[in-house]
Amino acid sequence: MLRFDILTLFPGLFCGVFEESIVRRALDMGLVEINVHNIRDYAPGKHRITDDAPYGGGGGMVMKPEPVFLAVEAVLGHPVASKEALEVPVILLTPQGRLFRQEVAAELALLPRMILICGRYEGFDERIRTHLATDEISIGDYVLSGGEIPAMVIVEAVTRLLPGALGDPLAALKDSHADGLLEYPHYTRPAEFRGLRVPEILLSGHHAEVERWRRREALRRTWERRPDLLGRARLTEEDRQFLRELGADV
Repeated sequence: MLRFDILTLFPGLFCGVFEESIVRRALDMGLVEINVHNIRDYAPGKHRITDDAPYGGGGGMVMKPEPVFLAVEAVLGHPVASKEALEVPVILLTPQGRLFRQEVAAELALLPRMILICGRYEGFDERIRTHLATDEISIGDYVLSGGEIPAMVIVEAVTRLLPGALGDPLAALKDSHADGLLEYPHYTRPAEFRGLRVPEILLSGHHAEVERWRRREALRRTWERRPDLLGRARLTEEDRQFLRELGADV
């Protein structure tokens, strides 16, 4: 079982999001455990303050270190002497983190447990970053109001990689980005719709040729839409020859 502990100031945002589809099935099967913790519950003082103005001035507010440290320690069940001594990864969801890609999802899917800390406001007190977090992850180069949606993205992407989470055990291997490429086009019935026909090769029943067509269409689509991915994709010499025929420099 993989356990997710999500620390947030807005636990209500997670209501319902894991109650459907693949994540719900994984929960029911005992493949994952998801716990959402309110950071505010661990803030000292009567008013449970979790943020304050930054030293040195400037706009916005900064998340205080005390509530975050105390929340992590409560979830772990022991004080944190140093982040180097932590046996559970503590991941900050922040635009300063490493970019979340499929290979990162695969890496996290091997873990038995992780703690995801959702940022808010102008960010974290730097002591959280330097003395508590073992990793930092960003889901993209754009601005969100907090780390809750990134946490949802990570839980979804990681959960579907767990053995048994998908009905088809090979489905995750065929997804876009699973092997570094965008996925090939899909078609289903009817074979003709408003004069638009499904490619004949898909109706041929020739499985080897279908797989060859799908591979080439995945290569074509990746080259046309995300050529930056080709540098990291696992390519055969046949793949490279086809890409050269398209005009790609590989």
